[in-house]
Amino acid sequence: MKRVFGALVVALFAAAAIVVSWPELLRLEREFPFAQLVALRPLLIGAFVAIALLFLILSLGRRIRAFCLWITLVSLVAAAGGAGTLALRGLGAETLPPKTDDSIRVMTWNTAGPATDAQTIAETAVAMQADIVALPETTMDTGRAVAVAMRERGRPMWAHVDSYEGPDSWDANSTALLISPELGDYSVIESEARGTTNTTIVPSAVAMPVDGDGPVVVAVHAVAPRPDEMASWRSDLQWLADQCATDDVIMAGDFNATLDHMARLGIDDADLGRCHDAARSTGNGGIGTWPTDVPAPLGAPIDHIMATASWKPEGSVVISSLDDSGSDHRPLVVQYTRR
Repeated sequence: MKRVFGALVVALFAAAAIVVSWPELLRLEREFPFAQLVALRPLLIGAFVAIALLFLILSLGRRIRAFCLWITLVSLVAAAGGAGTLALRGLGAETLPPKTDDSIRVMTWNTAGPATDAQTIAETAVAMQADIVALPETTMDTGRAVAVAMRERGRPMWAHVDSYEGPDSWDANSTALLISPELGDYSVIESEARGTTNTTIVPSAVAMPVDGDGPVVVAVHAVAPRPDEMASWRSDLQWLADQCATDDVIMAGDFNATLDHMARLGIDDADLGRCHDAARSTGNGGIGTWPTDVPAPLGAPIDHIMATASWKPEGSVVISSLDDSGSDHRPLVVQYTRR
């Protein structure tokens, strides 16, 4: 009887490990609490390693040795599978290739409102030679200040913003988008809060080329998957996938989602709509962009830069040197060339 009970417990533990580590197998990747757990995959790996060590020690007791060794084996398999997933997505590329006349650079940084100084944002964007800068949680005043500071440093930018009505103290009501004049004239589409023309709780800015030449640019900010906002979060991800339905789109921002959450939202072999995640393609897909108070390899990669197949990613970098700048997100920069 004890052996039967032990085998049942091992089977249940194995099932739980599979569901927690790969919830997309049962289409639970956008359901509470699996969405929250899989977002922090490195911590899951650490938890399984800790369980394996604990039960390996407990296996010294002869009576429960077989049971403990089975739990240890399941934990190690789950940890190895999670580590393999991160390794396939990329565990860190530190440099970008030299920028050429045919390439553009896209940068995204959730600035956490006034937590990040406009001069710091501008200095970073200029140093990275960014042509497109997506700034979730950034007001128009801050976006303009960044554009002015970049112009003074020899890199002029047009500043656009989309915002929702709400508390003035909540900078998540605004998303700023800076675009180099070299890419042409752009206009941001007017959005409708809590409607079908934008993300639900916090805004995303959709910029269209006025002259019809150039990519559609989307500065992304999806709501966080809090227990009371799960429906809105799922709606936001679907809306973002729908924005990437044409052939020439670049999306950048705080998706509040990892690649695990985007399962079944891509078309063909793409990650979200027709868009492909550049960090995964260039060796950084497993590096955390949030939060900054844990090392990047242990964080959640919820900030993304994506584009349709018209754009070839040549390199990416997650900037960890600015973890003390105020924001709880790290900047992400990608270099593209047109195919």
